[in-house]
Amino acid sequence: MMKLMKSASVAALAFAAVGLAGTAGAADSLTVVSWGGAYTKSQVEAYHKPYTAKTGVKINSEDYNGGLAEVRAQVEAGNVTWDLIDVELSDAVRGCDEGILEPLPVDELPAGADGTPAASDFIAGTLHECAVGLIVWSTVYAYDSTKVSGSPSTIADFFDLKKFPGKRGMRKTPKANLEFALMADGVPAGKVYETLQTAAGVDRAFKKLDSIKNDTIWWEAGAQPPQLLADGEVVMTTAYNGRLFNAIANEKKPFEIVWDGQVWDIDLWVMPKGGKNMKAAWDFVKFSSDTQRLADQAKYISYGPVRKSSFPKILPEMQGHMPTAPDNFKNPLQNNFEFWADYSDELTERFNAWLAS
Repeated sequence: MMKLMKSASVAALAFAAVGLAGTAGAADSLTVVSWGGAYTKSQVEAYHKPYTAKTGVKINSEDYNGGLAEVRAQVEAGNVTWDLIDVELSDAVRGCDEGILEPLPVDELPAGADGTPAASDFIAGTLHECAVGLIVWSTVYAYDSTKVSGSPSTIADFFDLKKFPGKRGMRKTPKANLEFALMADGVPAGKVYETLQTAAGVDRAFKKLDSIKNDTIWWEAGAQPPQLLADGEVVMTTAYNGRLFNAIANEKKPFEIVWDGQVWDIDLWVMPKGGKNMKAAWDFVKFSSDTQRLADQAKYISYGPVRKSSFPKILPEMQGHMPTAPDNFKNPLQNNFEFWADYSDELTERFNAWLAS
C-alpha cells in the first residue's frame, strides 16, 4: 500500500538526478487531463490561465472518465502523451503501487500563505508518495423540487420508491453506490466498510440496490446527472456536489441537494511514469496547489480546498456550499481508498455481472 508522503526526499533526488527539479523549463505546453464540465472550468480559471500568464506555458486541457486504463496503456507502450492527471485517491494508490505513476518530491511544495509548512497545511491524508491533493468533493444526491412531492432528507429516501416515486440516476460503478445502499439500509456510516468486507455485507448492499435497479438510469460522465434531472429522465440522481452547484447557482435549476450520507473524497494530481515534460508539470503542480490557487478555485465550484490556509480566503457566500461546511457534514462517510484499492476489481466484476443480469 502506498505510504503517506513516503520517500519524499528519495523522490526529490530522483527528480534532480534526471534534471527534472526546478522551474517550468523548456516545455512550451502541458497536457493536463481532468473530468470536464464545471470542474475543469474551475481549474482553467484558477490554475491554467494564471499559470500561462505567469510562465507562457500553454495548458492543453483534455477530459476523461477516470480510471487508470489509458494511463497504463501509455506507460506500457512507452508513449506517454499526458503530463498531469486529476485522479481519485484509490486510483492514485493503485497507480503508485503498480509503478505507473511518478513518485513526487512533496517536500518541495510551497508553504501556506500564512507561513505554515505544506506538510502541516495540507489536510491529513492529502499528500502521498505519488500524488498531491487538490480538493475535497462529495458524491451526494439531488432531486428536482418541481417533480418530487415532499422533501427527501435522508439517504434512505433515495431508495424509497413508494414515498418518492420516479426514476433514479446512479453512477455506473460500485463505488459510492454500495456505501449508499448500506447506509440506506440502516448501517451507520462508521460501520459501512467493516460491513462491506464480509460476504453478507456485500449481499446486503446488492439486495438494497435490487430494490431500485429497474427504476435506475446509469451515468458515467460527471456532466450527465444534472442533465438527466433537467431533461426529466430522472427525479433524483446521485452526482458530484460541484456539478449540482453549477446547475443550481449558475443555471438556476430547481434542484435540491441532500447531504445526508454524503460520500466524500479528494482529487489529486499525478504524473504518468516516463512523461516527457515532468519538470514543467511539477512546476505546475506547485503553482496550482498553493494557498491562493486553491482558494480561487472555490470561486467557481463548491469543492473545498485541501489546504487549511485556503479556507479563510474563500468568498463568504461560497463557504456554506462546501462539503465540509458544518450543516452539510453531519452524517458524512469518507471514501476508504484502501478498501477500494484492495477490492475494486472484485466488486466491479460483481457489479457489472449484476447490471447484466
